Amino acid sequence: MYIAREQLLAKLARYRQKDIVKIITGIRRCGKSVLLNHLFYDYLIADGVPRDHIIRISLDMKKWEALRESTELYRYVSENIRDDGLYYIFLDEIQLVDGFEEVVNSLKAEFNTDVYITGSNSKLLSHDINTVFRGRGLELKVFPFSFAEYLAYLRIDKAEAFDEYILFGGMPYAVQESDEQGRRAYLDMLVNTVVTRDMIDRYHIRNEDLFRSVIEVLCSAIGSYISPGKIANTLKSSGFKSVDNETVQRYLGYICDAFLFYKVNRFDIKGKEYLKTQFKYYAADLGLRNAAIRYKQTEITHIIENIVYLELLRRGYIVDIGKNREKEIDFVARSLNGRQYYIQVAYTVREAETRERELSAFRRLDDGFKKILLTMDRNPLTNLERGYQMLHLFDFLLNERALEEI
Repeated sequence: MYIAREQLLAKLARYRQKDIVKIITGIRRCGKSVLLNHLFYDYLIADGVPRDHIIRISLDMKKWEALRESTELYRYVSENIRDDGLYYIFLDEIQLVDGFEEVVNSLKAEFNTDVYITGSNSKLLSHDINTVFRGRGLELKVFPFSFAEYLAYLRIDKAEAFDEYILFGGMPYAVQESDEQGRRAYLDMLVNTVVTRDMIDRYHIRNEDLFRSVIEVLCSAIGSYISPGKIANTLKSSGFKSVDNETVQRYLGYICDAFLFYKVNRFDIKGKEYLKTQFKYYAADLGLRNAAIRYKQTEITHIIENIVYLELLRRGYIVDIGKNREKEIDFVARSLNGRQYYIQVAYTVREAETRERELSAFRRLDDGFKKILLTMDRNPLTNLERGYQMLHLFDFLLNERALEEI
């Protein structure tokens, strides 16, 4: 049984037959293959596309191993294009093919094709690849289930669903698994094999224990400022005798390239420039994050921050950490149409001291953009001092236009 992801399917349908390569990216097992090879495939068949005009190749499967060589891939696809009709080409996990850019370009230039590729590595989006595609590549980001998707699928009480979601995350198979022990076993398997093992093999990592420990440090530090030096010092104090900043920096690159974590930059709002120090990292999925540290830490505010960050990315915002003089704003979210939002995240602001700390980050920002405090506090009044707004976390997560409408 496949879970319908209607918003993602609608995006694919919107760009169908347009003269661009559709590039579907995201962490492994988040649903990219199902979206393309099953949901979109069924959509095309239902719309009357002949089955023999849809060529599907899953390059991570043993069956298609020979096609990981670019010449063989091109030969196979071209030989299965037998007339002048439109052919849909699905190439799943394309990063396994060296030189795939030339194959994709040739298939587009020489035949009547509509090409879709998926990948679990951010190098798919490098400047060089965009150059090869002549600017005709469009990224569709696929994430694990959002809370809205999670709730819609399970159809249970919101509070109960949220308690499960922050513990087990939104990886599609974990969402479908009703037994808690089964969820834990599945997430442990992903962490130890599909996620970590894939990176160790792909990047020929020799010190596996060190690499896994870097991931664990990141999992423990979501929402906190972190640097290669800080991670190295933490690992040295944990017993690793030889850890250098350069190795940690390289490992961080691998981890982010695989979409396991997202690195968030700091932006100086007054100076209008990005800062070169103090970054934060957020996990692509809380279930994987919790499994990696054996469910030891469940600090709620940082978990909520992680959920909010992913939701902002899912909605297409460019997201940074904001520096407002000596204060920090959790997120500065910018849309492509020029809208900007300053967002603070707190589990509760019932205590006056906490409320003042959160709201003080907005002070002396007089640029007219909305300043929004997200909390779990239930309060029917959304207007705060100085035009600031307060929004319940559920209202934000369950309404894609919540920031615009408040």
